[in-house]
Amino acid sequence: MASLLTPYLSFDGNARQALEFYKEVFGGELRLTTYGDFGRAGADNTDKIMHGMLASTAGFTFMGADMPPGMGYAPGNNFAVCVSGEDGSALRGYWEKLSGGGSVAVPLEKQMWGDVFGMCTDRFGVPWMVNINQPGG
Repeated sequence: MASLLTPYLSFDGNARQALEFYKEVFGGELRLTTYGDFGRAGADNTDKIMHGMLASTAGFTFMGADMPPGMGYAPGNNFAVCVSGEDGSALRGYWEKLSGGGSVAVPLEKQMWGDVFGMCTDRFGVPWMVNINQPGG
């Protein structure tokens, strides 16, 4: 599988509605996972979307989620560019270059869903997510 470059949108508690709307617009398959599905439920986020992905019938993909607890939503911080795939060596190389001179929000390491994942903002202020898919995931 080749690496993919995908927009990742963040929402202020209405990710489910937004992603369902985009499915109506673009068609395709929508997969949604809540914070509660991963045992990260809190008083107000059990049914909020931790990760959603729409693979459209036209062949493009985008992802989205509700802002994580503790991170404020503000216009301008509601997107990231996600680079993902199975080529760990190439993706780690992208990570090193993108995070160099920038800031790391989530270190590139194995996550609870099994993939290796990290979040950073590059030196130009662009937010990035790098996800190394693990076999069987």
